[in-house]
Amino acid sequence: MMTETTTNRPDTPQDSGLVDMVTQDILYPLEVQAPKRRRRNPRAPYILLLPAVIMLLIAIGYPLVWQIYTSMMRYGLAQQFGAPPEFVGLSNYLSIFTNPSTWGVVARSLIFCAVNAILTMIIGTAVAVLMNVVNKGVKLTLQISLLLAWAMPVVAAVTVWIWLFDWRRGVINHTLTAMGFNFTSFNWLGTSLGLYFVATLIVVWMSVPFVAFSIYAGLTQVSPEIMEAASLDGASASRKFTTIIVPMIRPVLMIVGLLQIIWDLRVFTQIRMLQDAQMPLNSDLLGTYIYRLGVGSGDFAMASALSIFVLLITIVISIAYVMRLVKEDS
Repeated sequence: MMTETTTNRPDTPQDSGLVDMVTQDILYPLEVQAPKRRRRNPRAPYILLLPAVIMLLIAIGYPLVWQIYTSMMRYGLAQQFGAPPEFVGLSNYLSIFTNPSTWGVVARSLIFCAVNAILTMIIGTAVAVLMNVVNKGVKLTLQISLLLAWAMPVVAAVTVWIWLFDWRRGVINHTLTAMGFNFTSFNWLGTSLGLYFVATLIVVWMSVPFVAFSIYAGLTQVSPEIMEAASLDGASASRKFTTIIVPMIRPVLMIVGLLQIIWDLRVFTQIRMLQDAQMPLNSDLLGTYIYRLGVGSGDFAMASALSIFVLLITIVISIAYVMRLVKEDS
């Protein structure tokens, strides 16, 4: 027995190494058997994004550079007949900033943008909350109605609204007169305030579907367990909305609000078509004023300069929102 025991002991160096390897496999199996991970290439996402970035630079960068160049030239009647444009530097910008009518258009545009953006966000949020709480049939009806309003072409939609508010044969005047109000020959589009009122109805009506669907998508991500816990704690519906839902969907609200401000600041088609129906004095916004300077008066340099000014306003608004979004994420 002693001899057999002595023979089975790992006295040789080879046996000792074999015992060490078996011991490591038992004590540290993951460390020995885990395969080495391949190192990811950090440049791969940027390489994949490079074609899209190049296309954006070509599609956006070239027109922007050309517009900046045009805003520093003089395009008058002579240039329309073939004369070369004359370089005038920043004189076009000085003419814009010293023109009182320009600042009137800017003020009207900012007020119109703020009113439309606020109304659109309030109504869109209310519709999104309504879709989140109603039954399936009502939700489907709301979604189909919103999609139809959203898919309707702008020109067709504005044409229908012009028919509705026509001062001679419009449905709105006829209905209000039947209700006892004196709107028999009231011309909605004959005054600036009336035109802005109709334009606000059109812009809000066409913008609410996008806001409602975007916010509804954010509402679907709110955890039902959190809402149930808040209900058990006795929180009211308004308190749950202000203290739970709004903070959770705040990034969606901020992005949608930023897009709405940018779109409402550059509104053109609705105002232009309403002006074509019956244009009152001093009803231009930035979009129609730029169109009137360029196409109407042939002063493309001044129109380009004003377009750059609108771009700067948009960038300032966007930077404020983006910085707030970054602060919220941090």
